[in-house]
Amino acid sequence: MKRNRFISIMSIIGLAALTFMLFLTSPTEIGPFGVLLFFTTLYIVIFGIACLFLKAFYHLAFKKEIFTHKDYLYAAVVSFGPIMVLMARSFSAINVWTIGLIVMFLFLAEFLVYKRA
Repeated sequence: MKRNRFISIMSIIGLAALTFMLFLTSPTEIGPFGVLLFFTTLYIVIFGIACLFLKAFYHLAFKKEIFTHKDYLYAAVVSFGPIMVLMARSFSAINVWTIGLIVMFLFLAEFLVYKRA
């Protein structure tokens, strides 16, 4: 229960930081550290959303109330997908091969979590 609150609070703080950065700064004036901070806070927000969706899916599909450590790892891997797509988009490298590689990476990472955790 404490992890749920912590993730929710961090996601809300991250969303506020993202809103602040998007409306009050530009990439040229924020610098490299700001870009790193942007991607980190975006990952935290997406992680919170992924946890919320996975909890709802587990509750509806499996009637599972408890969210285990392995489920948090699944959410962490899934939430890295949009970050990779955004990074590929910033390099203007979005095509079928890039999306295929990102999907394959996510599948392999989920398989690793399934086998190791």
